[in-house]
Amino acid sequence: MGSLNPTLLRGISLLRLHHQRLSFGFAAAAPSRRACCTQSQESSSSSAEKSTVLRVKEGPKYPRWEDPDYCKWKDKEGEILRDVEPIVTLAKEILHSDTYMDGERLSSEDEKIVKERLLAYHPHSDDKIGCGIDSIMVRCVDRHPQFKQSRCLFVIRTNGAWIDFSYQKCLRAYIRYKYPTHAERFVREHFKRGSG
Repeated sequence: MGSLNPTLLRGISLLRLHHQRLSFGFAAAAPSRRACCTQSQESSSSSAEKSTVLRVKEGPKYPRWEDPDYCKWKDKEGEILRDVEPIVTLAKEILHSDTYMDGERLSSEDEKIVKERLLAYHPHSDDKIGCGIDSIMVRCVDRHPQFKQSRCLFVIRTNGAWIDFSYQKCLRAYIRYKYPTHAERFVREHFKRGSG
C-alpha cells in the first residue's frame, strides 16, 4: 500500500466538509477537524445582522507524510496486510460462514492452508499437534467464560483427542517471525488488546 498524496487527502477533507453541509442542510457547515478555517463577519446590506461564513485559510499540513520513517512504516504495513489478508479471509470464512457446520472437518485444501499458514506458527504448535494431526475441524464451544457459543478451529490428533487453537495467535506469531522489525507496531495497531 503506497503512501497517499497530501493533495488528495486535502481534497477528501474538503469533500467531507461539503458532504456535511449537504447532509445537514446548512448554508455554512461546521469546520472539519482537519480543515483550517477562519471566521469572518459580513454585514447584511438591509440590516446590522451578522452571519458567520467559513473560509478555508490554507490546506492542512500532514507532517507525518513527509517523515521518511512514517512512509516506510506505511509501506511495510501495506506489505504485511497484503501478505496476511488471504489467510485472514479464509479463517474468517471458515469460522463465520455456513461453509462448515459445527463439528465438520475442513476440506483437504483448506486444511493444508491452515496447517501451513496458521498452525505451523502457533507459539505452542508442538503441544497443539501432540502425537500428530488427523484433521482440523470447526466446532462451537460454550465453555469459554467470555465467548459463549464462539466457533473455534480444533486439531483432531491421531489418537482421537482434540484441542482448540487461536488463528489470531498464529497470525501474530507469523508476523513476528516474518517481519520482526515491524511486528510489534503492526500487532498493536491491528489486533485487539489482550488477545495475546
